[in-house]
Amino acid sequence: MMRLYSTALGIAREESPGELSVLDLPFADLGALLYGPGIDAARAAAVVRRVALGEVRVHAPVSRPGKILIVGLNYPSHAEEALEMFAAMGRPDITLPTEPNFHLVAGSAVTAPGDDIRLPAVAADQVDYEGEVAVVIGRSASAVSAAEAASHIAGLTIANDVSARDIQQRAMSGDPTASIGVAKSFDTFKPLGPCLVTLDEFTAALDLRLRTLVNGDVRQNDRTSSFIHGVAELISYLSRYQTLEPGDVILTGTPRGAGVFSGRHLRPGDIVEVEVEHIGTLRNRVRAAPEGASASA
Repeated sequence: MMRLYSTALGIAREESPGELSVLDLPFADLGALLYGPGIDAARAAAVVRRVALGEVRVHAPVSRPGKILIVGLNYPSHAEEALEMFAAMGRPDITLPTEPNFHLVAGSAVTAPGDDIRLPAVAADQVDYEGEVAVVIGRSASAVSAAEAASHIAGLTIANDVSARDIQQRAMSGDPTASIGVAKSFDTFKPLGPCLVTLDEFTAALDLRLRTLVNGDVRQNDRTSSFIHGVAELISYLSRYQTLEPGDVILTGTPRGAGVFSGRHLRPGDIVEVEVEHIGTLRNRVRAAPEGASASA
């Protein structure tokens, strides 16, 4: 098992709690490592220095994924609240998809642990959080079976699938000027981290507690064992549509409690924390759009 970090000093292993061993590797982050020699190079690399975790800037494990795939409606609790919302909107005819539902998101949306989530001037009023477990691809996967899927995973990390709900809901209503991918692709809308934990830390039947807190208030609380579609099934399914490449990131879905269902959208100064057992806590503060930014689309 390895806990790996992308840091300002280079790639590092956490070999004891709170202490990082910076590795002798010529790569800026784990994404570059995965696209090059692969995760095993981090096992064999020599240590060049040791530093306390709190004394070094931590970046997103993969700073610029080739692609991010967002899986929707993968927790029963979230699927239930979505159906409740559709019924309240007068659409009881809407049913859940039987196969995984997914969207492609820009890799430029990724931001680091501790960095700010910026509310975009063009869509600042209905920005929402979604705590998720993220899968990082370690080896190319094209039309792989579920049985083969695990061998293509580098490890797991934590994500916050931040979304501009007004744009998302326009897209879901059929507005041709809006798209769900755009709603989720604003700069800073995909915090990732703080580390990547290799797959051998986890059982095949993934069972991790996930919680999302906003200003200390628990908004989401569920276990990955309730997934509708397991990680292996997701990789197999997604790999039929495009080759999954090293460093690509898959967000596996979010549980009940996103802000859109209660009207509790993110505001400047809010602190969002996503906690996942055996991985850690991803923490980001929300700030307003920069002064002078245009509010026109």
